[in-house]
Amino acid sequence: MATTQFDVPEGLPFVDYTREFDAPADLVHRAYIDPELIPQWLGPKGFTMDLEKWDARDGGSWRYVQTDPDGGTWGFHGVFHGPQTADQMIQTFEFEGVPGHVSISELRIEDLGNGRSRANTHVVFMSLADRDGMVQSGMEYGVVQGFERLDELVASLAPVA
Repeated sequence: MATTQFDVPEGLPFVDYTREFDAPADLVHRAYIDPELIPQWLGPKGFTMDLEKWDARDGGSWRYVQTDPDGGTWGFHGVFHGPQTADQMIQTFEFEGVPGHVSISELRIEDLGNGRSRANTHVVFMSLADRDGMVQSGMEYGVVQGFERLDELVASLAPVA
């Protein structure tokens, strides 16, 4: 099973995480931009997602609400910046439970050859306190769970050789 490398550097307002996939870069990229696929993997296991908007283009916005197994809801929204390619996807992220605390993330998907790829994400927060609050809220847990779901999704979408 692939592992997620999660780096929270002391005293700096950012988080980096990396995950390798047994899927080509174009398939992983598709999972990140296709509104039909996003609800199938983004977020922790057991959560459902109502994807209200997903316009993955420069200036396009997105919004979704996740529902946990106990019925609690969590809203998130943001804006895409620049072309959304495997080489670089940039978007803002705001948790609606704590409005006004926006982060910006950059995703780069590397083609490793032999049908494998690596997703590298760099998330910058407005302050160290914002970063620490997000990390303490379970960010790593949600990312890891989502990537495990993404592993399953890309395996189901990959052509059989």
